[in-house]
Amino acid sequence: MMVAKKSIKFIASLIFVLSSITVLASDGGHDKKGDLVDTPEEINEYKNHHLKDSHDFHLFTNNASGTSYGFPLPVIVWTKDGLKTFMSSAFHHDDNGDVIVEKGEARLVKLHSKIYELEDGATSVNLDKDHHAINAHRVLDFSITKSVFGILTTGLLMLLAFGGLARGYKKGKTIPTGFSRVLEPLVIYVRDEIARPNIGEKHYRRFMGFLLTVFFFIWILNLLGLTPFGFNVTGQIAVTVCLALFTFFIVQFSGNKDYWKHIFWMPGVPVLMKIALIPIEVLGMLTKPFSLLIRLFANITAGHAVVMGLIAVAYTSREVLGVPGSFGVSFLLTLFISLIEILVAFLQAFIFTMLSSLFIGMAVEEHDHH
Repeated sequence: MMVAKKSIKFIASLIFVLSSITVLASDGGHDKKGDLVDTPEEINEYKNHHLKDSHDFHLFTNNASGTSYGFPLPVIVWTKDGLKTFMSSAFHHDDNGDVIVEKGEARLVKLHSKIYELEDGATSVNLDKDHHAINAHRVLDFSITKSVFGILTTGLLMLLAFGGLARGYKKGKTIPTGFSRVLEPLVIYVRDEIARPNIGEKHYRRFMGFLLTVFFFIWILNLLGLTPFGFNVTGQIAVTVCLALFTFFIVQFSGNKDYWKHIFWMPGVPVLMKIALIPIEVLGMLTKPFSLLIRLFANITAGHAVVMGLIAVAYTSREVLGVPGSFGVSFLLTLFISLIEILVAFLQAFIFTMLSSLFIGMAVEEHDHH
């Protein structure tokens, strides 16, 4: 138990420090020439860049020298000339379509975080009044973006952590050792506080694999989002949609005859009322996963936006508070919100898993008919 407590304290301290570094990583120098952001437009651009997915890790840019700091990720796209692979550093952090990357017959540019292929004969991107490319088309993009990298990293961490826990059980160890002591109480918590009460003793074991996976997957991704590397994976609507679809399909394929009967032909209800209730019940099937995806997406995105807004205080209030005062206020406020975000990271993983187990429990519940 002492080892588990020490491990939990270490993890909490690590996340605390990484969250604190978010402000420091955003400073990039306090002098007027070297500021990362200065105008409201630059601040909004930086905030939006943090919230969106991207093809590289762009930490900050020194406006005085024009030097960008970060590291690239692999770009994998399918063009008219076939499959092309290269590192995102070839774009030199350009997102306005100015830098053209030539790969064989393909001429590629990056515009609004999307990769386009120029039409034959085009030497630059032409934009319409809405800033859309008119002489280039989107390519099939299979790149390892920042969000994909975060998902792969989380998956690897889960395999390593739970692989060690599984090997310990396989060897007959009744008490886990090392980091497995931290995982076992959490596994028991998901089993006893989420799966059993909502699904029932008879069926909960069938769904423990999914519930454990989705709980730790969301939780770790949320914690990665508190680091200064700009992860916002669970704040991407595509990711939350996929997670909600997993729950949706598991519920529908696990549903017993009582579940479907209560949707399409409710027992004990007059026939006319049954016909009227069928569309409502079918709509309810769709609103359940929608509530899952929108809750996770909105809460995580809002939390990141608040943190980035508080960081922006350091730049917007310099004239009133001075550089030390503005950065001090921003640092303290960001630390406070980051501590709350650590709780929110767990809470959102718990809510998603709890509601998923509740929906599954409703689908497999066996009703007594008299």
